[in-house]
Amino acid sequence: MTQKQRYSQFIKEQATRLGFLGCGIAEATFLEAEAPRLEAWLKEGYQGEMHYMANHFDKRLDPRLLVDGAKSVISLSYNYFPEQQQVSESYKLSKYAYGQDYHFVIKEKLRELLQLINDEIGEVSGRCFVDSAPVLERAWAERAGLGWNGKHSLLIQKQQGSFFFLAELIIDLELEYDAPFQTDHCGKCTRCIDACPTQAILPNNTIDGSKCISYLTIELRDAIPTGFQDKLDDWMFGCDVCQDVCPWNRFSKPHQEPLFQPQEGLLEMDKRDWQELTQETFSKVFKKSAVKRTKFAGLSRNIQFIQKKTT
Repeated sequence: MTQKQRYSQFIKEQATRLGFLGCGIAEATFLEAEAPRLEAWLKEGYQGEMHYMANHFDKRLDPRLLVDGAKSVISLSYNYFPEQQQVSESYKLSKYAYGQDYHFVIKEKLRELLQLINDEIGEVSGRCFVDSAPVLERAWAERAGLGWNGKHSLLIQKQQGSFFFLAELIIDLELEYDAPFQTDHCGKCTRCIDACPTQAILPNNTIDGSKCISYLTIELRDAIPTGFQDKLDDWMFGCDVCQDVCPWNRFSKPHQEPLFQPQEGLLEMDKRDWQELTQETFSKVFKKSAVKRTKFAGLSRNIQFIQKKTT
């Protein structure tokens, strides 16, 4: 076994020990194939009001501009599929938001992994990324052999489905690189496209972000356009429709992360509870949650918009 192979094996073993679902490694190079796709996506205005998507174009395509001397991109996945879900008569939260904010939970694990690498190998420099910097995470995960990008643009793993977070550790250490995932196992299935309430899923694995319910309920700061009245399908924060209908998610298994357990009583809240939500209750229920991103005012806006359904 070469030194690179030994180091790579160690990293994957430690990632598994820390609870990561998958771990793959790719060489830190320019994402040549992604450049024209990203440029075309931005040109079409699919980013909506997410103006930050147009920033740092070069950094999104080349991790060496994010981390000096970067040699390897370690891609990791972390399961968030819950054991229990909300009661049926409720406004809906995306499953990833049931527990504590994943950004902090996973970043702490990445920092621990980087420390373990330093302890075992010597001084290795790098940065941890959890959906918080210009990193094309799905492209890197595919290149690292973790899975393929489905028609809904989310990464899918054959034995796990798609209910997982992606994260990256970009380091200045050469490693043994995994083969890119080459096969698209979606085939002729169009369930996600057919089920999307706002028709945000376009051909060629493209999402019109400006139509996505997750964008409308989280990213959009202005009023939700009236053209989406009756189309939010009771989603008040995020949306899981495309994942819920995906056949591959029959393989999803409940996560084992205590910090992702829902706040007590959250799953039992019905529509009336949400309609009567106060700032105090919001602060208590979502104290360490990703839902804080939309703030009480934003969640209230979403609920009120849903309530105005035409008859």
